[in-house]
Amino acid sequence: MSHDTAAIRQALYDNYRAPEGAARNARAERLLAEAEGTGDTPLLIEALSHLLQAYNYSSERDKLFVPFARLLRLWDEQPGEFDEQTAHSLHWYFKWVSTDMLDQPHIPLASMEKWLGEMEQRYRLAGYSERAVRQGEFCLARHIGDQERAERAYAAWLAADRDRMADCHACELHDQGAWQARLGNDERALELWRPVLDGEYTCAHEPHAVLAASLLPLLRLGRAEEARAHHLRGYRMVRPLESMRGWVALHVEFCALTGNEARALEILSDRPAYFTDGGDPDSLMRHLAATAVLMDRLVILGHGEQGVPGPAGTSWTARTLAAHAREQALAIAARFDGRNGTDAVSTRVRERLGRQPLLERLPLGIRAVRPAPAAPPKAPASAQAPASRGVDELLAEARRLSEARHPDAIRAWDAVAEAAGDAELDDRALAEIDDHRAMAPANEPAESVRLFRSAAERYEAAGDPGNAVAALARGAFALALGGDPDAAVAAVEEPVARALALHAEGAASTRQAAGALLCRVRIHLLRLHDEDGAAQTRTVEEAVSELLDFAGPHRADPHIADRVAEAMSVRGDLAAHDGDAAAAAELYGAAAALFHEAGLPWYAAEPEARLVAVARHLGDLESAERAARAALEHGGTYLEAPGSTRLHLQLTEILAGSGRFDEAVEHALEAAHWADEAGEGAGIGAYARHQLGGSLLRAGRAAEAAAVLEAVLPDLTVDGHGDGMVVQTLWWLGDALTELGEPRAAAEHWLRAADIARGWPEQHDHAMLANLAGQALYRAGLNTEADRAYERACALWRDLGDVHAVVRALRVRAWIAVREGQTGPDAARDFMAAAERECEQALAKATEPPARARLRAELADTRRQTGELLADDPREALPHIERAITGFTEAGEDFTDLRTSAELFAAWLEADLGDAPAATRRAESVLATYADASDDTAESRRAEARSVLEYVA
Repeated sequence: MSHDTAAIRQALYDNYRAPEGAARNARAERLLAEAEGTGDTPLLIEALSHLLQAYNYSSERDKLFVPFARLLRLWDEQPGEFDEQTAHSLHWYFKWVSTDMLDQPHIPLASMEKWLGEMEQRYRLAGYSERAVRQGEFCLARHIGDQERAERAYAAWLAADRDRMADCHACELHDQGAWQARLGNDERALELWRPVLDGEYTCAHEPHAVLAASLLPLLRLGRAEEARAHHLRGYRMVRPLESMRGWVALHVEFCALTGNEARALEILSDRPAYFTDGGDPDSLMRHLAATAVLMDRLVILGHGEQGVPGPAGTSWTARTLAAHAREQALAIAARFDGRNGTDAVSTRVRERLGRQPLLERLPLGIRAVRPAPAAPPKAPASAQAPASRGVDELLAEARRLSEARHPDAIRAWDAVAEAAGDAELDDRALAEIDDHRAMAPANEPAESVRLFRSAAERYEAAGDPGNAVAALARGAFALALGGDPDAAVAAVEEPVARALALHAEGAASTRQAAGALLCRVRIHLLRLHDEDGAAQTRTVEEAVSELLDFAGPHRADPHIADRVAEAMSVRGDLAAHDGDAAAAAELYGAAAALFHEAGLPWYAAEPEARLVAVARHLGDLESAERAARAALEHGGTYLEAPGSTRLHLQLTEILAGSGRFDEAVEHALEAAHWADEAGEGAGIGAYARHQLGGSLLRAGRAAEAAAVLEAVLPDLTVDGHGDGMVVQTLWWLGDALTELGEPRAAAEHWLRAADIARGWPEQHDHAMLANLAGQALYRAGLNTEADRAYERACALWRDLGDVHAVVRALRVRAWIAVREGQTGPDAARDFMAAAERECEQALAKATEPPARARLRAELADTRRQTGELLADDPREALPHIERAITGFTEAGEDFTDLRTSAELFAAWLEADLGDAPAATRRAESVLATYADASDDTAESRRAEARSVLEYVA
């Protein structure tokens, strides 16, 4: 074989491993030209096959027909130039070509039918089953909408024998499940897909495609958690593959139909070329249809004029792209139908375009906040349609909710205000409207102050001085919230004094006067962290005492109990501020109980939420968990987004700390969702996603963990989140990628984390991360990089005094040297010798028996590995193994399994040296050691010992 031929073959192999896309295709075209120039027909066949594969797994699938035609002509003219592998590949490509013809509307239906017939004939001549042919016929019939023929071909496909030309199990199950899903049998589809989803059957593009195909069936069956997991796992797999545009479209559609429109926009923006790549019209059609579904959702949400990613060369809004994508998708479908003589493709596209959301919101754990619905312009009052409920009815409902102190009261008063229009309302009703509008959480403090003062004036005009002074006290508290606590302190004193005087006269209720006193407490509480903390604490306590002295005797009255409960909660705040967590916990618990007794569970959520932190501080995790769950239950939909975020995060931490990772995942998802809703996605939301990724990983869901952790990394900064959080995220991500079989990527993250940890005072994490990176790089076959990482780890372990870690790192460096072929075994011997010296030096210093036993075993293992390293020369290897056996024996019974492993290795060496008696003695010794044992290790050792005896017999 010439140098040029060898070089081309190596280049073909290297290009095969390159990422899908135009660059790989161009390289494959150049290699074909070079192969043609050699005059080597087998090499030409290999180059044509490679080009065909490159086109098939790219956006240029329409180009694969030419290299296949050349291959087929070579087969017909020079079949002897094909070896068994290339002959098999040629017949395999028939399936690709027949399928790809379906995706090209310019190829006539008659040509496809003719091609299917030729495929059947050639398969029969080659001795293959008709299974692949019938599958091809099924795909054609399904495409053109011939249901009867599709069902016949489907049955014939499954009935035919599986042989070497049948699609792999994963691909076959994908198609079978997709057919069942199209027929409406979602459960059956998922049953068929299960072996692929579980990893029993895989291939180059599976389970990638099945994960995408399963999304909507899972949603339709109400299995939203599985659908979310499949999206996180699946999109990460299809994202780097240019040829999977149609499957990416399913992820876009899934997001559009689950309230994750922003996530869908991010996916669209990942590959702008998907809008223009024309080599596969079928997947372009699917991409455009999914895009139209997403854009329609944005238009419905009131964001039709929002800028969106689309085909290059034009600025697109959601509205304009919706129209363009729909038009283009239907135009491609019409081309297919014109070729097929049916309307099946257009019908399927229109069905897809008409899909409606399956869930209002499914948190994904990926930061992407859905745009809020844009409010339509409000029509003037005269043009508004009559309200379905009259003002008097709405007013009665609002007053009932206010009397019950229900959180919905504010919305009820908003409804009164909207319905009032030009209706004549008395001063009392107008005062109540202003009073409750002032309490709206979205108000600026200054607006609340204005509305409270307006309410007070109207209450006075209505002859209700008690409510007037209560409104003025609330206005003073709003002033404090606006950042002027000194003015608020002065402003609250007059309404408090007047409320107490009016109460004494019988002109103000106990609740009204207590409310004014409570506002004063709240104002002073806001100043608790002023410079003179001790004095302010006394001021708050004095205000609380005055409130309790006044309201305490009436605590059995449900209208007063909430005032007393809040005062007790404030005392809990004071106790927590002073560091008395036990007293704070008792006071928060008592406050929550009083709210419940008063029939106001939604107000109990606040002291319950505060109880979580102090209970955790006390180490009472059971009470903390109960309090967090209670706060979420009692707060319900009335909790604001930041409060929900914190509670779910606290539960996440408690649950993860106790090993309940699946539950922790659910609360971390909720925390991330509410953080996004609160506009804190890059802050506390990043921490929530960090916790989510860690919980997913420890729950055994590495693929989802990797997707979440990769997505959160851009939001994390050492300055903003702390280097510990960044390092832990990178560490977890490396663990996840290792489980997914991506060691090179894992090593990159571990090395990045190690570089951050390099500056920490304690260097154990730095050493561990360098060691992990070395392991990953070794698994990835990057020997030079692995050796460098182990060298770094070895120095760190030595500084930390961990001799075992030093020895193990040196041993791996020895094996790397063997793999690299560095100066024969010399470099490897040097590393093993260095490892022995480390053990011997540590043994000389160790005094405790357990430590000495471990070091003896470490030394013995080093000698065993030295013998394995020299196994090509049994005479040189055997003494090392014998010394290892002695060392394991001296280390004690805890190292029996290592000793017997060394004994069996020695037996094989002796057998190779022709010393059958010695090999027999060692094998029989191992059998005797495990005569009464029944575990897996014992069975394995016995089996190997019997193999030795059979070999030397």
